[in-house]
Amino acid sequence: MEPSKEYLFTHKGFYFAANITTPEYLDSLETFEIRDSDVFIATYPKSGTVWTQNILSLIFHEGHRNGTENIDLMDRIPWLEYNIKHMDYSAFPSPRLFATHLPYYLTPRDLRNKRARVIYVTRNPKDVLVSYFHFSKIMVTLEKVSDFNIFMERFLAGKVLASSWLDHVTGWHSHAEDFNILFLTYEEMKKDLRSAVLKICNFVGKTLSEKEVESVVRQATFENMRKDPRANYENLSEFLREKKPGYFLRKGTTGDWKNMMTVAQSERVDEVLKEKMKNLPIKFIWDINEM
Repeated sequence: MEPSKEYLFTHKGFYFAANITTPEYLDSLETFEIRDSDVFIATYPKSGTVWTQNILSLIFHEGHRNGTENIDLMDRIPWLEYNIKHMDYSAFPSPRLFATHLPYYLTPRDLRNKRARVIYVTRNPKDVLVSYFHFSKIMVTLEKVSDFNIFMERFLAGKVLASSWLDHVTGWHSHAEDFNILFLTYEEMKKDLRSAVLKICNFVGKTLSEKEVESVVRQATFENMRKDPRANYENLSEFLREKKPGYFLRKGTTGDWKNMMTVAQSERVDEVLKEKMKNLPIKFIWDINEM
C-alpha cells in the first residue's frame, strides 16, 4: 500500500514528487513574495490544470492567441513548487501566472487575504482517479502501478502525489474566505467553455474583444490543445516523461470512469468519498449525459 520513496516524499503531511523539489525549497515558499497582480491556478492533479493554464495563457498573451509567440505553457505558467528550470520568479514581469497542486495550508503566506487571485478547478473524483492511473504510466516521476485496484486504494487512502483528493478539495473550499478565489469545475468548463472563459476574464480583470474571446474559446478546445505543441505538454523532457506512445492529454471528457471501473470499484469509491462529498458546495457531474 505504501508508495515508493523513490518517487514520493512527505512534507508537512503532503506527498511531493521526489527528485524535482526539496523540503528546503518548499519551506522557502512560505515567504514567497506575492504581487497583487499574480494569478494562481490551484488544482488536485488531473483536474484540468493544463486546460486552465492554456486558457489563462490565451487570455493574457496576445502572442499566444495570434500564433506569433512559440512559448511552452510550462514557461508561460510555471509550477510554483516544482521549479525544475530554476527560474527566478522574482524577475518575471507582472502579471505573473503560476500553477500549483499545493494544499491551501502550504501556499505562500501572503497569498491569503491579498488581491492576488486563485482559480481553483475541481473534477469528478472517479474521472480524476482513472485519468491519474493512465497518467502514471507515461510519467517518469510517478510510480507505475499496473493493478488498477491497488492504485485505486492508494488514491482513496491519499497515498499518491498530492495526497488525498477529498482533503485537497475540502481544504480549499472550507478556507475560501482566506483567498481571493474563483471556483470552477471541469464539468462546467466542458459544458460551456465560453462562459467559463468569460468568468475567468472577469475574475482576473481582463477585457477582451468578442473576436479575442472567440479565439480563446476555439484554441482552448481539447482537440485544438492536443494539436498545439505549446499547450499539449508533449515536449516535456525525458527526465519527466517517457518517450513512448501515450498522450499527455488523453481524452479530456467526463464520465470516462464508466469505461474503466467495474461496478464494485465504483461502489468502493462511493463508500469512501460520496457521503463526505455531500458537505462540499459543488455539484459533481458523474456522466456527460447529466450535463
